[in-house]
Amino acid sequence: MHSVVRPNSWVVIKLPSGVTKVLSIAPNTTISLGKYGSFPANLILGRPYHVTYEIQDKRPDENFSRLRIVPASELYEEVFAEEEAAGCSTLNPETVAPAADAAEITLVDDESGEVVTRSTQELIETARQTLTQDEIEELKREGNNAGKDVIAKLLESHTALGQKTSFSLAKYKLLKQKKYIRRFQILPMDAATLAHWQLEERESSKIMEMRAEMLALVGCWGNVHYGGEDVFLEDPKARSEQGAAALAEIQPDLLKGRWLVVDDTGGLLVAAMAEQMGILNSEDEEGGELKIGDAPEGPDITESAPAEEKQDADTEMADAAEGVAALPEKPKAPKPRPSDFEIPFSQTNTITVVHGASQPNLSFLSYWDFDAVSPNHPPHPLLNHLLTLSWLQLLKPELDTSYSTPPLTATLEVLSSWKPSRRGNFHRKRRRFARTRHIVDSTRAGGFNGLVCSSTMDPTSILKHTLPLLAGGAPVAMYSPSLEPLAVLADLFSVSRRTAWSSGTLPELAGKTTEELENWQGSENFPLNPMLLLGTSIQTSRTRRWQVLPGRTHPLMTERGGTDGYIFTAWKARPAEGKVAARGRFKRKADGATTETEDAKRAKAEESPAVESADTATPAR
Repeated sequence: MHSVVRPNSWVVIKLPSGVTKVLSIAPNTTISLGKYGSFPANLILGRPYHVTYEIQDKRPDENFSRLRIVPASELYEEVFAEEEAAGCSTLNPETVAPAADAAEITLVDDESGEVVTRSTQELIETARQTLTQDEIEELKREGNNAGKDVIAKLLESHTALGQKTSFSLAKYKLLKQKKYIRRFQILPMDAATLAHWQLEERESSKIMEMRAEMLALVGCWGNVHYGGEDVFLEDPKARSEQGAAALAEIQPDLLKGRWLVVDDTGGLLVAAMAEQMGILNSEDEEGGELKIGDAPEGPDITESAPAEEKQDADTEMADAAEGVAALPEKPKAPKPRPSDFEIPFSQTNTITVVHGASQPNLSFLSYWDFDAVSPNHPPHPLLNHLLTLSWLQLLKPELDTSYSTPPLTATLEVLSSWKPSRRGNFHRKRRRFARTRHIVDSTRAGGFNGLVCSSTMDPTSILKHTLPLLAGGAPVAMYSPSLEPLAVLADLFSVSRRTAWSSGTLPELAGKTTEELENWQGSENFPLNPMLLLGTSIQTSRTRRWQVLPGRTHPLMTERGGTDGYIFTAWKARPAEGKVAARGRFKRKADGATTETEDAKRAKAEESPAVESADTATPAR
């Protein structure tokens, strides 16, 4: 995870009102937070995350607002004061004023004596506030002390502040702070935050209404984790006149820590998996110093000027000392260029995405500076760990031209006679052929450590073609916003279907080998082999926020509705070879009598001749 805010990086800005903003921090720009104010973006570049900032008032001679880091002692000063007053003792429920003690106003009919309406103290706050709306707006325009003066004036002019309970007073102050205090917090971008932001403030249908807790459950049941150190195939150093025969062969023993993914959430599921595998953030964002100019020391950054008025210290170079001749630089040895058939993908810790279009839809990965369709992409961990192929390339690769068309070949003499643009296209097509051939062949080789899906496709059709690619014991986790498709899928692996399959009475299974049963193409009664998955289940989970107080515990009713989402989980099993039968010497009790099994009788019969000969040799007494 990032340690400091970097230029052109996506960050999450959390406002006091609870609103979340996702912004790209570009240098030399101005960030506007609406009614809370604006400030230069350079003031937060190079600053750490998880820090609360306060937008200060503009100085008379400046046209921008400065920032101040709010220390923890100021953020929690009321909590510390209450703990010191209570002697650090725990909260006693008896000291909390119950809800019945709150002031209440009722309107009673004079004739019938019935209560017409009832209003608590919180509903008449505007009647007890002496400041008018025009006076409040004037205080806001003055903008003194980052909104804290407005809150102080509101508390001072409230005529019934002393009649509030401790909880009501704290709630009143919190509401005013959310409305008028000019503070914000910067958080790093992660998959859970992006899912929450897309679900609450953007189009939830783009991510199939997948919440953060469902992302965590899919990754947990899919057993997504770091897959091991990177292992690369050796460069075959193929010459330009060599064809497909020079490609590096697939080595199944090196293919480890790989997950198969079907993602229709725009890359959100891939981002969550890559985050768990440690390949989401680029190496230059995982730590180190940020060289963007001089940054002031200490927690207070009010003395720092905007970058427009400062000169970048890293771009300045000291003049050479007089009288000292500059030494000539040694020529650097040219780096050997790899051949066209070099495979840049790691054999471990990879994500293989199967998509149904010409290009995969992984647009949400742009929030982590990755573009899946960019031809000349800067260094990024996903370049060597993310493999994409279409369903056509997986099922019938011979129909895909990029896979079946032989690579171009040419001698060195012919290459030297071509124009540079033609030579570039020649090498580009050969590299594309080698990478496509490696991705398709390694995927069809199977041995994946898990299958994770979040797709609008029929889950039965997905498993029909992906189950044979999983290794024994590999987990399967499939997300769906509705329950019905997963319920139909779970029925295909029910006990009744497994019993009918293993009974040996199905004519379509006669003479089938283990490999043919594992690649079962399906029938009317058995679309899938019910013996390929064990421990099938469907589950769901949703976290809710609760307001907990004596006598008034209830969930917050203003949360977003929508689907809860469901997850189908199971584990891959290898079909058993031959008929399964139990053997051994067992005894069973029936109607109080003890009988022997067939195996026990057979073993006793084999031993009986020796016993009889011994009995005949012993004279009877």
